[in-house]
Amino acid sequence: MSPLGRSRPLSLMFLLGMGMASERINCPSRCSCQYLEVNCMGQQLQEFPADIPLDTRQLTLAANNVSYLPAVELSFLADLVYLDCSKNLLGDDLDFTFIGMAKLVYLDLSFNNLTQVTFNTFSHLLSLVVLKISDNPNLVAIEKDAFANNTWLRHLDVSRTGLTFLDTSTVQHLPNLRFLGLSGNVWRCNCSLLDFITWMTESNIHFPDADNITCYTPEGLRALRMPAVEAQLHVSCLTQLHKRDYVFLCLVGFCIFLAGTITAWLAGICAVIYKVHASKGEEEEEEEEDRA
Repeated sequence: MSPLGRSRPLSLMFLLGMGMASERINCPSRCSCQYLEVNCMGQQLQEFPADIPLDTRQLTLAANNVSYLPAVELSFLADLVYLDCSKNLLGDDLDFTFIGMAKLVYLDLSFNNLTQVTFNTFSHLLSLVVLKISDNPNLVAIEKDAFANNTWLRHLDVSRTGLTFLDTSTVQHLPNLRFLGLSGNVWRCNCSLLDFITWMTESNIHFPDADNITCYTPEGLRALRMPAVEAQLHVSCLTQLHKRDYVFLCLVGFCIFLAGTITAWLAGICAVIYKVHASKGEEEEEEEEDRA
């Protein structure tokens, strides 16, 4: 065998060794890396780690102090399918953060400081199946079209947040939704929430920890399970009238009274006119008879 032939296996081994070394070198500081997986859990990181391999499929950042996710760096991780950012300090605005992550299937943002979810928060995650945003006590608003593009969403957890209301259309039109966590929230069980409660009782969705999906306000319904108050809300909401309702009813009553009065007056005038004409006709007939 020629020296050139003998050098090929050695060159191949050298290249493979260099590739493995390169993979180890590119592993972010204080993180551990395996094949397509980066684990930075519990490393007290203050910022999103640098030098994450671009072919990473699974990234775990749980239990750190990260307060910001850079959209540009995340967009480079186009093959990422699993992202765990639970137990961090992520706050107010995540709009357009996940703009380049169309393959992401699993996203955990629980135990953070999220305050709202808008259409632009998750709209680019077209493959999302599992979304956990539970245990965000400052999360008080989810727009009704927030998950309109997440048609593959199967598991959604919004438990133990500051939510008092959730529009029915937010979850009603998710064709693959099977699991919806709602427990531990401060639900305001008024007429605005009635449609959502009715949807809960009629849907085939699994609601874990159902005993803790309870009303927080009003005081008379506190601690009652939401599905159990549906009938009571139906009665109170159908009979409840606001000031504008009373004004409307008064206007309608007045219009009916006025229309009746005018109608009776016109009928009376017509009757009098008819009677006058009739009496004149009779007198003319009598005069003609006398003349004859």
